[in-house]
Amino acid sequence: MNTWRNELRRFLLILAAALVFGLLVGEISFVLLIALAGYSGYNLLQLRRLTQWVAKDSHKSDTQPPESTGTWGSIFDSIYRLQKQERLASDYLKNILDKAQESSAALEMAVVMINKQGTLDWWNRATEDLLGIRYPNDRNQAVTNLIRDPRFADYFHKEKYSQTLRIEAPGVSGRTLEFQITLFGEHEKLMLVRDVTQLHRLESMRRDFVGNVSHELGTPITVIKGYLETIADNLDSFDSRWHKPIEQMRSQSQRMENIVRDLLVLSSIETRAAPRAQEKIDLGELAQEIKGHTQEIMAEKQHNFSINCPNEIILLGQRSELYSALSNLVINAAKYTPAGGMIELRAALDSTGVKIEVED
Repeated sequence: MNTWRNELRRFLLILAAALVFGLLVGEISFVLLIALAGYSGYNLLQLRRLTQWVAKDSHKSDTQPPESTGTWGSIFDSIYRLQKQERLASDYLKNILDKAQESSAALEMAVVMINKQGTLDWWNRATEDLLGIRYPNDRNQAVTNLIRDPRFADYFHKEKYSQTLRIEAPGVSGRTLEFQITLFGEHEKLMLVRDVTQLHRLESMRRDFVGNVSHELGTPITVIKGYLETIADNLDSFDSRWHKPIEQMRSQSQRMENIVRDLLVLSSIETRAAPRAQEKIDLGELAQEIKGHTQEIMAEKQHNFSINCPNEIILLGQRSELYSALSNLVINAAKYTPAGGMIELRAALDSTGVKIEVED
């Protein structure tokens, strides 16, 4: 405010001096015109100096402001102070950004910044190792063009980022990467990628172990349970001191069967995304195997077995699961069939698939 008042006072003094001089020489209009022209010329000169000074890119250099007095001197000084403050703030932010980039560069996981157009803005060194992205060739490239996997494209475009995505590394067989994306700013994205190959292998080994153990235990437990149920049905032929141990063994075999069933359910849930490989199963051969085991278990009943199964029936599935299901049917039939009775297992092909029946 004081600067403006001083400038107004200066202008009025110039007009007053010009008016007095004009009265003395008898040329008021001419003198006033010269005074106004001089004042305007001075301001135009200062404006030109200001333009030239700003054009010197004073933001990057410590260029001193032009020397001047009055209002223009105050303007030059004010702009210079603002520039210094802006430079300090810019240097401070640059230091923070440099530290953030240095920190992210030291991370083993890839850090990628993606703009709202879906192209790459910035990434750390680990990104080059994990994803094969190179600077500056891949800058401003669409991320879906660099990571060419349909599952990643679907994950990226659907924007359901509450879950992570695991896929094989681009161009590297046997390497598993986990992707996690977070939204920030104006629909920009921060993508974190880490190598989970070892973790993926351990999880696969655990799943396979649980699945294999539960499947392999199913058959012997079924056989043991069948024997124990047969013995339990004929407890009267055993000494009374064996009654309790036999009942306990029967109870524990049932418990083991329940545990194996639970493991099978858990294994099927965990491997739902990656199902076990299907096996070719000869149904006739499987039926003969079940017949032999059942005859061993129920040897004292001397059952007659009839298997009517065409040789051309080949199934795809898990052999242990099919064995467990069919053997349970046949053993149950044998338990409730009188000694010397007939048990028939039939299989036939129809328009819907394979039909299997057990008749006692």
